[in-house]
Amino acid sequence: MSSPSHPIVLTSSLSGPVTAFDAVSGVPLCHFSGSRSPYHGLALVGNSFIATSHISAETSSASIHLYNWWSSTALHNFLVPEPVAPLSATLDGLYLFAGGLSGSIHALSVPSGEILASYSAHNKPVSCLKISQDGSLLISGGDDGTISFVPIFQIIEASPDKSSTSLMLQRFVAHDGSVTAIDSIMAQCNSTIISSSLDCTIKIWGLLDGTKLRTVTFPCAIIGIALDQIRKEFFAAGSDGFIYKGSINAGSKKHVNQTQEFIRWAQKHDSGIVSLVMVSETNNLVSASEDGKVYIWEIETGEAIMGLDNDVGSISDMVVANGMERGLNFGKKADNFYDGYSGLCRVELSRSLKDTLDIEDVLRVATKDRSRAIDMLESAISAYERLLELILKEAKKGPSSSKSGNEKHSL
Repeated sequence: MSSPSHPIVLTSSLSGPVTAFDAVSGVPLCHFSGSRSPYHGLALVGNSFIATSHISAETSSASIHLYNWWSSTALHNFLVPEPVAPLSATLDGLYLFAGGLSGSIHALSVPSGEILASYSAHNKPVSCLKISQDGSLLISGGDDGTISFVPIFQIIEASPDKSSTSLMLQRFVAHDGSVTAIDSIMAQCNSTIISSSLDCTIKIWGLLDGTKLRTVTFPCAIIGIALDQIRKEFFAAGSDGFIYKGSINAGSKKHVNQTQEFIRWAQKHDSGIVSLVMVSETNNLVSASEDGKVYIWEIETGEAIMGLDNDVGSISDMVVANGMERGLNFGKKADNFYDGYSGLCRVELSRSLKDTLDIEDVLRVATKDRSRAIDMLESAISAYERLLELILKEAKKGPSSSKSGNEKHSL
């Protein structure tokens, strides 16, 4: 039987496990244990894996934990040459990128964990990473206020002796403070990137030349950003606990009055918001704050429609996954996650990935066979109905035909 198709909200913590929630019911589904994940240190890796940055409390060694959706403990532990925080993965899940304290970015192969390349992108720690909307560029921000972007194929195919500067497509000073989040709007012409910072601004840039197109100033530091599905509006995560909504193309290229730039939603969070994610399936916005609160918002009205029951404490990052794409079988269930929710018994939960995929194939073939059988049955019923009509017609003609025959014989 299939698993939940609802979007799944995943939150990480500096001191607790990664927790998965059903985004529709708000029910905690399971915990993934063993990670101490810093800010921006949580990422989805394709449809198969979850990655978290981790620093050991005992040895202070740095690594990346890779989980699958079938077990509460890490499947792999990737060693990295330095402590890393922000993570981002290609859409196919084959490559994972990690931003280090030195300002370097490390590219890893998944699931082997082999480091394919490392290059210096910033003069201070890497603060955020983002794959461009079309999947072609790795865009990074640093504590030094700079933004850089590099074609992903150049990182993967780079020779060991290739310099960092030769890899970069563009690098420029973007903010007076640390860059906290980046997103992109890829178009045939006029592709842009949008960035937020601790300097209380969001800025929009031309992708090709790094030209600043617009600046929006806020009353607080902006920790995260999200864009609506058609990429016409932005949502900003304030360190004051407020969400700010604005139009990407509003106003002129010059800095204008901030009252024309955004609206502020009613406050639900009591501390800084660390992550905002747009849920494409429901067209809602999900917010998570340092104090451990998670809310789902209706973007048209700006009203919080649900709070998730988080009992873990502080939150360092949040991502949203599509449950149907991953065919979730949760390894370790939360206390209030009941067996009937996913329709899977304990035996089903212990199945291996290969067994699960084999079952899915069998069910898929069985569904097609059933559909064909129904079509054949409907055709047969139709044929029998036509035959029955002919029999009834002949039966009605029978007596008169018999009487006529007898009369001719007597003559």
